[in-house]
Amino acid sequence: MTSPQRVAETAKESVQQVTDKVQEMTTADNAGASGGPSQLLDEVTGEHVSKSELKKRQKQREKDKQKAEREATRQPPPAAKRKAGPVEEELNPHQYFEIRSRAVKRMKETQSPNPFPHKYTVDYDLSNFEREYGQLKKGEVDRDRTISIAARIYNIRTAGENLRFYEVGVNGAEIQIMATNNESTSKTPFTEQHDHLRRGDWIGVKGFPGRTSPKREDNPGELSVFAQETTLLAPCLHQIPSEHYGFKDQEERYRNRHLDLIMNKRTRDTFLARAKIIKYVRNYFDDNGFFEMETPILLKNAGGATAKPFNTYHNDLNMTLALRIATELPLKQLVVGGLTKVYELGRQFRNEGIDLTHNPEFTSCEYYEAFADVYDVMDRTEELVEGMVKAICGSLQTEFTTQHGETYNVNWAKPWKRIEMMPALEEACGEKFPAGDQLHTDETNQFLRRMLKKTGLECTPPLTNTRMIDKMVGEFIEEKCVNPTFITGHPQVMSPLAKYHRSQPGLCERFEAFVCKKEIVNAYTELNDPFDQRLRFEEQANQKAQGDDEAQVLDEGFLTAMEYGLPPTGGWGMGIDRMVMFLTNHYSIKEVLTFPFMKDENVAPKPKAAEVAGVEPLPVEGVTHK
Repeated sequence: MTSPQRVAETAKESVQQVTDKVQEMTTADNAGASGGPSQLLDEVTGEHVSKSELKKRQKQREKDKQKAEREATRQPPPAAKRKAGPVEEELNPHQYFEIRSRAVKRMKETQSPNPFPHKYTVDYDLSNFEREYGQLKKGEVDRDRTISIAARIYNIRTAGENLRFYEVGVNGAEIQIMATNNESTSKTPFTEQHDHLRRGDWIGVKGFPGRTSPKREDNPGELSVFAQETTLLAPCLHQIPSEHYGFKDQEERYRNRHLDLIMNKRTRDTFLARAKIIKYVRNYFDDNGFFEMETPILLKNAGGATAKPFNTYHNDLNMTLALRIATELPLKQLVVGGLTKVYELGRQFRNEGIDLTHNPEFTSCEYYEAFADVYDVMDRTEELVEGMVKAICGSLQTEFTTQHGETYNVNWAKPWKRIEMMPALEEACGEKFPAGDQLHTDETNQFLRRMLKKTGLECTPPLTNTRMIDKMVGEFIEEKCVNPTFITGHPQVMSPLAKYHRSQPGLCERFEAFVCKKEIVNAYTELNDPFDQRLRFEEQANQKAQGDDEAQVLDEGFLTAMEYGLPPTGGWGMGIDRMVMFLTNHYSIKEVLTFPFMKDENVAPKPKAAEVAGVEPLPVEGVTHK
């Protein structure tokens, strides 16, 4: 067969195949129209189709229905807006404050939204969030659980007009808030919920937990609260520092503790540790049968310690009063009255210098236990402090870094080292000191002056025997006390309220506990002889006459109480602030005080929000004091 003939024959066969196919399709259509046994009726279109085709169409219609429902509830995307004015990050703090104050004033006027709502219901503790939902995998959410939280905004990130990310924190817990227009269920449009929010604002969020689903495969997603409704609870009028630069200036941190707590987690941790220490001390004494007492802060005479008091004036009584410098004398009067185990945690006030370990206002704890002596108090001190360190730090080994960067590794385990004061001074000076019962004499005064000159020490006047001995103790003994150490065997002349030593004349039964070269506890067997006590107070009066403003005054009320009988008693005082310093590793007392005493700063007055925004004060009727 020739080639043209072959081509013609092939074309003829192809035409025949097409004709056959058309006939088959026509036959199938006729069968469907008559409702053949393999066809089902599509009630929407009226067509007869195969079973698989019908299922496919039904699934697609269900998806279309769900999409339509979402679209119906979805808020329309806002029109793109061009931001007017300078970028907020480029504003200086004063400019930001003015703009923000005016914006908040507009919110107050329009109540859209109310910037200062009366209440917001919180039903979930964010500190549990990681533990309860940390197992969620990338892209997983728990829509069945709706939680309501409140927190402060630290950072804001936007991705278009319909997506916001907030980094928020409260009570030390930090979490991400993911807010999208799709998930919003609030009647308030999405942009009206979010456009007015700024860093530092307090917000309330209702939503559900989940983990984000970023596009990058190696990104596991961020555990978040997916916001359904966001409410402004309190706007921040000021521009808070960025996380990059932080808030590190010490002076500013102490003067603006609120901002320090907002920006620095360590500050918050320090104050929480302080609260736990105070709670532990209180629980220890309560559990051991002591009763917490409250004694006066305003006194006619401030006694119980060697310190200069603050004085104030009572107008109605025409009387000069002093703020207490210790709680010792009134607590011992309570023991005289029959309360045999008492303690007080409270503030003391001493008109003295301010340095790294001293603040005019500080917290101490004193306890007094009848029928105990200084050795019982030593045992109780070791027991209390060892248990406290273990509870707060989780270990008896801690670190403390000094101002100069020197690090001390402290072992708080008992028993603690004991050092006798006078033998240690003799070893340091290389000479025998006068007998204990001669340490108050003029001859001893001349000897101590010679020892100061020999050792190259300088003591600030007045050069009383007590001050000179104390200076040498600080230089030669305290400097060696890194681990907890008891310094014992003080001269009676240094301890007007301590009982004489039962075997060493001129000395008394007293100890001071030192850690990292600083005193944390002062304790003794209490002097309960009213005759001896009066003589001690008179000696203190002589020292005050020599110019020692810190010497104690003669308290007739306390002496009268002593005459009714003080049983053998062990007494003890601890500086709470110092303990917090050592257990939180701060060398400055200002770091552990919520509001340390600061000198006045000479700065220009800052603008006031009400004046900047033009807010008029509301009329207030005077209310008499009741």
